[in-house]
Amino acid sequence: MRAVIQRVSEASVTVDGRVIGAIGRGLLILLGVGVGDTEAEAKLLAEKSANLRIFADDEGRFNRSLLDIGGEALVVSQFTLYADTRRGRRPSFSDAAPPEIAAPLVEAFANELQRLGIAVGAGQFGAMMQVALVNDGPVTILLDSAIFREPRNRHER
Repeated sequence: MRAVIQRVSEASVTVDGRVIGAIGRGLLILLGVGVGDTEAEAKLLAEKSANLRIFADDEGRFNRSLLDIGGEALVVSQFTLYADTRRGRRPSFSDAAPPEIAAPLVEAFANELQRLGIAVGAGQFGAMMQVALVNDGPVTILLDSAIFREPRNRHER
C-alpha cells in the first residue's frame, strides 16, 4: 500500500461538479492499494499517517501529529501510485490491486483513521475526481508499506 501524504491548510474533492469531501487543516492522503495488500497494511499506514510528526510546535519544529493538532484527513484512492513506467511510454498498472480488493482496503484505511479519532472526508472510489488543495509548507511524504517489512538500514540485515 502506498500513500502520498500532503500537509494542507484545506483540501476538497469534487465529482460531477459536486464537492463530496472537504477538510480544513490536516492531511490530504492519496492512497494506492497494491496486489497482495491486506487490512494489516491499511491499519499500519493509517496509524503511521495519524501519528507522523509533520506539524510545527510553538518553536517551529516538526513535533506535532495530526492527532496532536486535532486535524482532519481527506482520503482519495489513487491506483496510479502503482504505475510501472520501466517499459515503453504507457504506464502499466498491473501491480495495483483490482477494484474489488482495493475499495474495501481504502475504506478500512479511512475507518482506522476514524477509529483513532480523526475526522475523515473521502473521495469516491473509481470516480473521475478533481482534487483541490492548499499545500502547507509544502510538506509531502511518501509512505510505502513494503518498507516496513524491510530492515531499517542495510547494516541491520
